[in-house]
This record gives sequence, structure tokens and C-alpha cells, in this order.
Amino acid sequence: MTTVRPVHAALAEPVEPVGRGWTAALSLANGAIWVGWFGPLQILLASQAKEFAPGSGMAKETLLAWVTGAGAVVSLLANPLFGALSDRTTARRGRRTPWIVAGTAGGALSLLLLAGAGGVWTMTLGWCLAQLTLNAAFAAVTAAVPDRVPRRQRGAVGGWLGAAQILGVVGGTGLATAAGGTGAGYVACAVFTVVGVLPYVLRFEDLRLAAEDRPAWSWRGFLAGFWLSPRRHPDLGWAWLTRFLINLSNSLVLLYLLYYLRDRLHHHDPEQGVLILTAVNGLTLMATVVVGGVWSDRVGRRKPFVVWSGLLMAVATAALSAWQTWPGAVTAAAVLGVGFGVFTSVDFALMTDVLPKALDRGKDLGVINVANALPQVAAPALAAPIVTYLGGYRVLYLVAAVIGLAGAVLVGRIRGVD
Repeated sequence: MTTVRPVHAALAEPVEPVGRGWTAALSLANGAIWVGWFGPLQILLASQAKEFAPGSGMAKETLLAWVTGAGAVVSLLANPLFGALSDRTTARRGRRTPWIVAGTAGGALSLLLLAGAGGVWTMTLGWCLAQLTLNAAFAAVTAAVPDRVPRRQRGAVGGWLGAAQILGVVGGTGLATAAGGTGAGYVACAVFTVVGVLPYVLRFEDLRLAAEDRPAWSWRGFLAGFWLSPRRHPDLGWAWLTRFLINLSNSLVLLYLLYYLRDRLHHHDPEQGVLILTAVNGLTLMATVVVGGVWSDRVGRRKPFVVWSGLLMAVATAALSAWQTWPGAVTAAAVLGVGFGVFTSVDFALMTDVLPKALDRGKDLGVINVANALPQVAAPALAAPIVTYLGGYRVLYLVAAVIGLAGAVLVGRIRGVD
């Protein structure tokens, strides 16, 4: 007679709805991590690139592309790695919480290193360490959703996480702008990142993985697990590709935004202009991100929301190419927010719906999150020659619109999700 071993809570499909307190605390932790990323990405790294470029022999655009590209390579590797490690963690505090704590602490220290950077190499090292550590925390935060949230609630929870994400982008940009200097901006982002994560790790108990449920260790098996065959998991493959393309389009829009305002639109205060555009984008995103996720949960469908939001974002990106004025930039930021709000919540829910198995949730979501990090590598490599040699910002934003449109259309290839 064969004994069937019970499925422990860490690997069971969740059925109990999560409460508002849990959702709010996890969302705050998620937003705090995004503060740590986007204060530097929106303002601080560009300011340092401008400062260090004369002594480096590179234009500020090229230097910024190299630094952010190096960090994105680290992010690309770190997210699935720490997701896989958290899957195997049997600590008393659970699978995810130890990595959230360690990643947040490391991220704060990395931001402080950036605050004291005196040259290109320290700047690059600091940003790579920030990407490494913050991705450890982010991988664990993301994996907590399929661990704890039932499918019928994931659109709503994804919406609140998306709202926290954009608040993190706006908050990071605001802290970096208001702090009164590059070093002070990094310190402010580091402090907020730590403070924002504390409520979740102190108030809520994580699910523990039983030692007998952890698979036997082997380097070959561990490394082989990072390959998710599109042939065996076609829905996951198409979902990954569509997320990559839409995020690549968005990365092309954001990468040189400060320089676009300064050099193309000749805005009188480009740093303030970035903050205004980020705020406008955030307001319209906030208006749709939770509503889109809840609506998707109620109708039980994901794909139409992702398709139409991608199409709307492509139209807004094309407007940046055709209407190169300050009012045009504000309008495009508003429309992009509407589309990206729906995309953020519903696409996240769609991703969790196509995960192959519970034991590898963190690793699989980490592989999926490569579709967020890889555009940060591809965008500088694609954008720098376009801006410098192939037609400037008009061509750049037209290319971004075409890439986003392709991502929206290919969502239709996902068959296992309505």
C-alpha cells in the first residue's frame, strides 16, 4: 500500500483570501524596493553620469547606458537565482522573509556606497550591488503572492502591488529631487527602503518549507531548473515574451527622459520636468491599476486587458515621436499611465496563473522577472545608437511604439488562460 504524503501549506494551492493588512504591508514593502531602484534610475545616476562623464572620455548618455546596462545584467541573473534559493529555504522565519530582510539591508548599504561614489568605477560597483541585493528582496516579495493569494484574488492584489510600484517610482523620484543633492538623495532612498519593508517582516509570519519537501541538492539539477522550455510550457514562453517586449518599449521611453527634456524640448528645469511627468503618469496609473485587476478577477479573464492596455501604451509612445512638445509629453505620460496601470496588475496575475509547479514558484517568477530586467540591458544598447546616429528621439520613440505593439498582439498566443 502506497502512503500519500500530505501537501504542506508552503506548497499547497492557496484557497483562503488574504486580508487587507497583509496586502497593504506587502505592497508597502514592494513600493519601498522600487524607491531604492527608481530614485537612482530617474535622477541620481543621470546626475552622477553628467558629473563623471568629462573625466571618463564618454558622453553622459553613453556612460549612463554602460552603468545601467551593467546593473541590469546583474539584475537579470540575481532575480531567478534568489527566487530559486528562497524556494529551497527551510528557515524558521519561512522561505521568503530571510531573503527580504537580507536583500533590503544589502540594498540600503549599496545605496550608501553610491552616495559616496567619487568616480565611474565606484558608481558602477554600487549600482551593481544595489541591483544584486534589491533583487533578492524583490524575488521573495513577488513569490509571496502565489504562495498566499488564491487565483480569484490575484488581480486585485497585483493591482495594489502595481499601485505601490508606481508610488515607489514617484516617491523615489521625489526623494531624489527634494533631498538637496546626489548624496543626500541616495541616503533618503536607502532609509525609506528599510523603513518600508519593516511592517511586513515584523507583523506577518511566512510559510515554512518542511525539510522533507526540499529537493535533494545537485548543481546540475539546480542550474537545469532555470531553463523553462517554451516547447513544454508554451503559455509561459509567450507570456514571458509579451512582458519582455512591452517592458522594453517602456524602458526605451524612460531611459533618456531627462536628456529628452533637456536637449530636445529644452525644458527650463528638466529634473523638475521628470518629476512632473512621473507624477502625471503615476496619477493615471493609480486610477486604473487596482480597478483593472479587480475587474479582471470578477470577469475571470486576463488576456483582453493585457492586449488593450498594450495597444494604448503603443499609441502613447508613438505620440512622443510625433508630438515633441511639453504638452505632448504630458499627454503621453497620462495615456501611458492608463495603459500601464491595467497591464501591471493583470499581467502579473496572468503570470502567476501559468506557473508550472508550487515548489519552484520563486525561481519561475524570477525567470519571468528577467523580462523586466533584460529590457534594461537591451534598451541602452538599442537606444544609444538610435539617439546618436539614427534619427534621434523621434526615431527612438517610434521604434519603442512598434515593439510595444508587437508585445500586445502576441498575448493572443497564450492558450491556457482566458
